[in-house]
Amino acid sequence: MDISATPAADAKSRERLVIGASSLGTMFEWYDFFLYGALASYIARHFFSGVNETTGFIFALAAFAAGFIVRPLGALLFGRVGDVVGRKNTFLLTMALMGVSTFVVGLLPGYAEIGIAAPILLIVLRLMQGLAIGGEYGGAAIYVAEHSPADKRGFQTSFIQTTAVLGLILSLVVIMAIRTLMTPEVFGEWGWRIPFLVSIFLLAISLWIRLKLNESPVFQKMKAESATSSAPFAEAFGNWANLKLVLAALFGVVAGQAVSFYASTFYMLFFLERVLKVDGFTANMIVLMALMIGGPFYVFFGWLSDRIGRKPVIMAGLVIAALTAFPVFHALSAAANPALAAAQKATPVIVAADGAGCSLQFDPVGRNKFDRSACDIAKAYLTRAGVSYENQPLAAGAEICIGDRVIAAPDPSALDGEARAAAIASFGDEVSAALKSAGYPDKVDPERMNKPLMVALIAFFVMVQTMSYGPLAAMLVELFPARIRYTSMSLPYHVGNGWFGGFLPTTAFAIVAATGDAFAGLWYPVIVMAGSFVIGMAFLPETRGRSVEHA
Repeated sequence: MDISATPAADAKSRERLVIGASSLGTMFEWYDFFLYGALASYIARHFFSGVNETTGFIFALAAFAAGFIVRPLGALLFGRVGDVVGRKNTFLLTMALMGVSTFVVGLLPGYAEIGIAAPILLIVLRLMQGLAIGGEYGGAAIYVAEHSPADKRGFQTSFIQTTAVLGLILSLVVIMAIRTLMTPEVFGEWGWRIPFLVSIFLLAISLWIRLKLNESPVFQKMKAESATSSAPFAEAFGNWANLKLVLAALFGVVAGQAVSFYASTFYMLFFLERVLKVDGFTANMIVLMALMIGGPFYVFFGWLSDRIGRKPVIMAGLVIAALTAFPVFHALSAAANPALAAAQKATPVIVAADGAGCSLQFDPVGRNKFDRSACDIAKAYLTRAGVSYENQPLAAGAEICIGDRVIAAPDPSALDGEARAAAIASFGDEVSAALKSAGYPDKVDPERMNKPLMVALIAFFVMVQTMSYGPLAAMLVELFPARIRYTSMSLPYHVGNGWFGGFLPTTAFAIVAATGDAFAGLWYPVIVMAGSFVIGMAFLPETRGRSVEHA
């Protein structure tokens, strides 16, 4: 007897195709989405360098924010399409939109060739990317869940949850591989475009695989029974019973999951490079190794949620992440840069300043120089140098105290042009020399860096965040009725990940700059995770065992 011909074998083959096609396509979409962030400095050089500083800042901010801010709009747009037209056709559309827009970025002429049209077209393409990713996740998660047996739904949908990390890994690997094949000058001139152009091949593969799929059986049944929704917006958000579930999903799990994910990935990279002074290549390699160690736990915790329930696994992940964030980052600091930790303990730095002259150093695109007051100049220098400091009041102006050295920051209002720039540069040189004499290192000493411990600490934190993310797709799918499922689950997911999570690095950086404490930025994710835990425990139901066909 040919086992491959048995119904059980056929069913397993279909399951593998559904999971593989959905996961692979979603991974490629995340690859496309992450490329912009990884190559932002090169993109800015080619598309924003020709405009004046103010206009350049506005364009850079718009390009950065577009990918995050419009994700909920994409969720609403494609959520409605998915609930009315179907799951399969919708995520085929989102994939094509993402792949084409990413490919065009690689071909788009810069400011030197087409002037102001270059940054405008780039922003349009970023908007298309944000809209596409806003529609992709819901479609893929729902499609897999509606094909999955009830007792395997957490396990099978957890493969979708791995795709964001796999997409990040793929983008970093491709970039690093291309950079090794050419000089830094060549990469900066045109080599950075290659990772974007590669996306067209990934698009072709994904579309070819996904075209082999059939529509979700749940949607087919609703279509046959004329039970699909004609007004998913009204049903999802105009009905208080369902709106309560949307709000519970957003604030009770997704917001906390989002900041946990971004804290263990993007903010971790930022912390290693900006605060601990680890070089970019080493930081990327350490995070990549940690992600590869922790990544399989997405699937494990998805499987575990099939055994003991979605809610206990997710809530445990949120509370453990909130409780361990500060200890993990403090231990990471000591492991990565013990010289910096010792210097901060032996010779703390103090900024004495007139608080009225200090601005909130919120700079999402890294183009603000913060040089309009003495206080801003002093704090901006220390923040960019990754040096923690204490704040003390001062009647006027600002000064930095390092041991017995007191260095006054220049007053920019009394200086113009070259004199202003020279005074700020001289101040920076003086502070740098004082920090060096006090034992503050310019960079990490590779011989003292405990890389195995660094990998272990980050892998642990990644593993903890997989507890809240691994079972998430199954819970969101089971939480909402089939006829408005795409619309209902996509919005909280992308508001949580696009807004709460996407702006974590910049928000945390602003908190660090305001307080002077390199670890203070962690309060943002910790508070959000703790809040989600409390709200989730109070208002989120257990969904394991629910039928995905419920109306």
